Amino acid sequence: MTQIISSLAEVSNQYKALFVDLWGCVHNGITAYPEAVSALQEYRATGGIVVLLTNSPKPRAGVADQLGDFGVPTDAYDTIATSGDSARAAMFSGAVGRKVYFIGEWERDAGFFEPLKMIQDPLNITRVPLKEAEGIVCCGPFDTMADPDVNRPDFLYAKQMGLKLLCANPDIVVDRGETREWCAGALARLYTEMGGESLYFGKPHPPIYDLARRRLAELGQDIADRDILAIGDGPHTDISGAMGEGLDSLFITGGLAAKETKTALQPDESALNIYLEKEKSTPTYAIGKLR
Repeated sequence: MTQIISSLAEVSNQYKALFVDLWGCVHNGITAYPEAVSALQEYRATGGIVVLLTNSPKPRAGVADQLGDFGVPTDAYDTIATSGDSARAAMFSGAVGRKVYFIGEWERDAGFFEPLKMIQDPLNITRVPLKEAEGIVCCGPFDTMADPDVNRPDFLYAKQMGLKLLCANPDIVVDRGETREWCAGALARLYTEMGGESLYFGKPHPPIYDLARRRLAELGQDIADRDILAIGDGPHTDISGAMGEGLDSLFITGGLAAKETKTALQPDESALNIYLEKEKSTPTYAIGKLR
């Protein structure tokens, strides 16, 4: 049974490190949540390690810059592991070939194609039109408000040509302030439903957790899984990923599932239990907002 708690501090002394989702937990895509920032700062003050674990397609440096813009101070975390870096490692290792068709917003996502130091002898990747491509790299929709079905004609061709789609962000949707937007995961899901092959590297899939553990190692930390708490608002990403990795988890109910869990300050216990049963999700703890 999931335990509803009122603050991170109630349970944080049981863990040496946190794997913390960003969007919906620490910020809303526009600005930081002050209570969440304070909770992470307080945890670090006790000696805990905070790894920000995000499905952003951005490289680590790009996410750090974005966090500064949102008002998340650097003393709220120790390091960052992104789906983008995990996916970039696969791309530069040849997962979808040398010539790729890119789906995304170039101004936002250009950093995805910057060289990655962790890969020795990376492939020279070239962006080409779809009909010249050996594979597809998707960082997000061309238009985050457009129905993913607009990609069906291109995806039908790509499937017939046997192209693999590398998904840099498995999230289906995200809330930017009060506006819900489509993410790369929605396109990858559509491509898979059409019979194409999609490759995933963010939560809930193992590569990003391997990257997070490497980030801990970079800090000189060797922390057992039993001493790590994963925090997030996505039952099919954050919580499912934690369950798959054998990690305890804290479900932030006031994010993507705020309506379903009837979360104001805290979730309605009955609504929460119904929702978790429906989603086949069993987080260790739940809380309305990270605080």
